[in-house]
Amino acid sequence: MKLATVRTDEGTRAARLTDDGHVLLDAPDVGALLARDDWADVAASARGQARPVAEAVFAPVVPRPGKILCVGLNYRPHILEMGRDLPEHPTLFAKFADALIGARDDILLPPESSAVDWEAELTVVIGRTVRRATEEEAERAIAGFTIMNDVSMRDWQFRTKEWLQGKTFDSSTPLGPVMVTPDELPGGVRPALSLGCRVDGEVMQKANTSDLVFDPVTLVRYASTIITLRPGDVIATGTPGGVGHARKPPRYLTDGATVVTEIEGIGRLENTARTA
Repeated sequence: MKLATVRTDEGTRAARLTDDGHVLLDAPDVGALLARDDWADVAASARGQARPVAEAVFAPVVPRPGKILCVGLNYRPHILEMGRDLPEHPTLFAKFADALIGARDDILLPPESSAVDWEAELTVVIGRTVRRATEEEAERAIAGFTIMNDVSMRDWQFRTKEWLQGKTFDSSTPLGPVMVTPDELPGGVRPALSLGCRVDGEVMQKANTSDLVFDPVTLVRYASTIITLRPGDVIATGTPGGVGHARKPPRYLTDGATVVTEIEGIGRLENTARTA
């Protein structure tokens, strides 16, 4: 099943994508839908006129997650290109909901940064409340997967040892276009999917999620040891090699640059960088 949050004249609505289009659901967004214990049955049984997918205007698939957790340095090639050792534990940081934009919205380039970078990421969407999850509980807590581009302001990120300030500038981070349930993906809750990022048509990142050091189930278990994870929370699992900051010389987004982020079986984000 594929779920999305679409913008309508009356506000946002959750929707289920079908072969014929998208059907609006009785929930304002996917996050609100996931808060229902019977969300999967509600979404699967919804009937109505299918609207063409081409007409859908995608909001962030979860517009205001209670938590946006991100994982740094979780692909072996990216760790090596950044000159670091393989980690013993996940590196966690956070974003806030004001950073999120839709699948085709503009990425706003803040005038304060001259080092805005791209990072394609498989992202977990939580579907049930868990704390100190066992492996089985962590598997059941994964409602599905979506795509994030963890756009980063590197000059702000590396001002200090803490990364937050370079990771959550307003209107910088596309999330979507859809959430795909694990049963539709090869590998299920540990999906093996090709992912990539192109900037102005040039391939910058190309990898497979099977290269993750810490897989989605492990990340849910780890994060839930620290905090309670709730429906609609998201965990971005990290980015592979090919980021602009690691290039010689470094390359960053500029006004008018197009950024296409794709993951097999989920879809694509198509965003244009614009000076704020």
